[in-house]
Amino acid sequence: MKKLYILMTFALLAMVSCKKDFIDLNPISSVSVNSMYKTDADFYNAFPPIYNDLQVIYNTFFRFGDTRADDSEQEIASDLESWNVDLFVTSSTSAWINSQWQTYYQAINRTNMILELIADKDVENKDQYIAEAKFLRAFLYFDLVRIWGGVPMVTKPLTIEESYKTPRESVANIYSQIIIPDLMAAENILPSIQPGKDLGKPTKGAAAALLGRVYMTIGDFKNAELKLQEVTTMGYALLPNYNDLWDYTKDKHSREYIFDIEYAGGMGEGNSFTNLMMPNYAPMFAFYHMISTEGGEANSPTQALRDLFDNNDSRKLVTVGVLHGFYDANSVFNTISSNTSQSYTMKYMCPFDSPDDAEANWKVIRYGDVILMYAEALNENGKTEQAIPYLNQIRIRAGLQGYPAGMTQSETRNAISLERRLELSFEGVRWFDLVRTGQAYNVMKNNGMQEFMTVWPLPLTQVQLINNSTVFPQNPGY
Repeated sequence: MKKLYILMTFALLAMVSCKKDFIDLNPISSVSVNSMYKTDADFYNAFPPIYNDLQVIYNTFFRFGDTRADDSEQEIASDLESWNVDLFVTSSTSAWINSQWQTYYQAINRTNMILELIADKDVENKDQYIAEAKFLRAFLYFDLVRIWGGVPMVTKPLTIEESYKTPRESVANIYSQIIIPDLMAAENILPSIQPGKDLGKPTKGAAAALLGRVYMTIGDFKNAELKLQEVTTMGYALLPNYNDLWDYTKDKHSREYIFDIEYAGGMGEGNSFTNLMMPNYAPMFAFYHMISTEGGEANSPTQALRDLFDNNDSRKLVTVGVLHGFYDANSVFNTISSNTSQSYTMKYMCPFDSPDDAEANWKVIRYGDVILMYAEALNENGKTEQAIPYLNQIRIRAGLQGYPAGMTQSETRNAISLERRLELSFEGVRWFDLVRTGQAYNVMKNNGMQEFMTVWPLPLTQVQLINNSTVFPQNPGY
C-alpha cells in the first residue's frame, strides 16, 4: 500500500488541480508549496481544495447520518455500500470508509498547512484566514470523532516518520484541544456575513451554531444553552414556509441558512446525492427535469417515519414523498415500477442537466435545528416552561397546534425528540442524535446493531499500514 494512504503525512496542499470551486472559480496555480503562500491572494486561493474535499465527503454523508438510523432504509441492494450500512455489516475493508477517512485527513492536512505557512506572513486578511482554517479543522474533527471515536490528532504537517508514531487520541482531548478552542477562535474573528464571492464560507453564526451542537453532543447543556441563545440574537429566522427550504428556484442562503456544503450545478460542482436518493424510474426523472440514466434507490424513508407525520403536517410530503409513485402536473398519480424503491424523500428533488451535477446544497446546520437544540438545552437545564415556546415555533411553522404549557421535563424531552425527527430527517442528523442521547442501541438492535457499533470501523488499510496496535488499534468489535 502506498505511503500516500496516510494522508496526514505529506504536504498535500501542493495543489495541482485546476478544478473550479463554488467559492473561487479561478484555477488554482500548480506551482510548488515552497513558492506558494506569500501573498494575500495565495492564501485566499488555498481554501477551494478544502471545500472540494467537503463536497466529496458530503456526497455520501447521508450514509453516516441517515441510512444508519431508523428513519431511512436501503430498499434495494443496488447501492451496496448503503445496503451494508443499513444492515450494520459495513466492514473495515469498505472502500467507501477508506475513501472518506482519506478525504477527511486530506482536508485537515490542508488546513494545517495554511495555519503553518501563514504564521510568519504579513498578509492583509491573515486573521480571517486563520479563523476560516480553524473553523474548517474543527468541523472536520467533529465529524471524525462522531464517526470513528478517537482518531489521530494532527495539528501540523507531519513527516512520514512522525505519522507512524502519531497515536489515536481520546475523544475528550480532541474536543478540548482542537474542536472547542478552534471554534471559539473562529467565532471571534469570522464576519457576521460573507459577501459576494465569499458567500457560502463560514461566518460568526456558523461557528457559534456548530459550537452549540458540539456542547449538545458532549452533554454540556449549560454551555449549549448560552451559545445557542447567542445564535438566536444573530438575525436568523425560520422561513414562514418549510417547503421553501427545499425549493431550489429560491435563494439557498435564506434567513434560515447558517452553514451548508455548497454545490453548483452546471459547472462540475454539483452533488451526487440527488441522483442517489431517486427511485430508478425514468418517467420520474423526466417529470422532475433530471437528466440521468438511473436512480441510486438510496436513503428511502421508512414506514415508521411516515407513520409519525400528522396528515396536516406541511413537512410530510417533502420529507417522505408519496409511497409507490408521484403526482404529475395534472395531479394524476403515476405508479413507480415495482422493481425499484417505492419510497423516497423529496428534499433533494432538484432539476439537473447531467448526472451527479445537481444544485442542491447539503444543510449542515440551519436555524430550525438551532431552535430545537436550544429548546432541548433549556429543558435539560430544568427550564421546561421556557423551552416549550421555542419548540412550538417549529410545530406552528409546520401548520400544527403547539404543545401545551405545563408539560413535564420528560414529556418535553420526548416531544423535542419527535420534532427533531420530523423537522430534520434526511439532513444527516438522526443517527448522531441517537448516539448522543444514548438511544442508538435500544432503537436499532432489531436492525442488526450491536452495542459496540456506536462508532464505525477504522479502515483496514490504515490499521495495516501503521501495524502497531498500541498506536493505531481498530475499534473494538470490528
